[in-house]
Amino acid sequence: MTNPARLRDFVRAFTSLADTAAQDEVLMLEQGRALLADLVTVDDWLPAAFAQPHPDRYQQYLLHCDPRERFSVVSFVWGPGQATPVHDHTVWGMVGVLRGAEQCEEFAPPAGSGPLQALGAHHLPAGAIDIVSPRVGDIHRVSNACPGAVSVSIHVYGADIGRVERHVYEPATGAATRFVSGYSARATPENWQ
Repeated sequence: MTNPARLRDFVRAFTSLADTAAQDEVLMLEQGRALLADLVTVDDWLPAAFAQPHPDRYQQYLLHCDPRERFSVVSFVWGPGQATPVHDHTVWGMVGVLRGAEQCEEFAPPAGSGPLQALGAHHLPAGAIDIVSPRVGDIHRVSNACPGAVSVSIHVYGADIGRVERHVYEPATGAATRFVSGYSARATPENWQ
């Protein structure tokens, strides 16, 4: 990390956005997307401790949580072959790929009972931004798209995502199980000096 000011400036700008538009999801996603795209354009600000992979599972590191929990900023670190289960968020969110690439498979709940409906998949290279929300589509499975390499993405959510009750889905049956993700570490990089 050579420029911690980038994260600090992003948090300040996103806080200003939340001050004026926290109740307007469309505006938060539209203007927040531009802020996140600017942040992930340059890869010189993420502390190494928040980009460490785990040999068995992806990592979710809290970078910042707004004191009023209007948004949180998280780094996701993917080792080779790692993926999430199929899950939802229950709040709006944005994903910006900082390093490597991700594959996102999207799903919809069944009309009644039965399997989840597969909606397709898309590839997210470094610099790409993806959006999730109960309004536009909230169920997906994400995986590292770089065989043999680590990928890192920066996520911004409309709550403290590590404390939000969400769901993991069994694609074949549509069965949902509640979970709270927590974080991979208790520390945050907010000592920005």
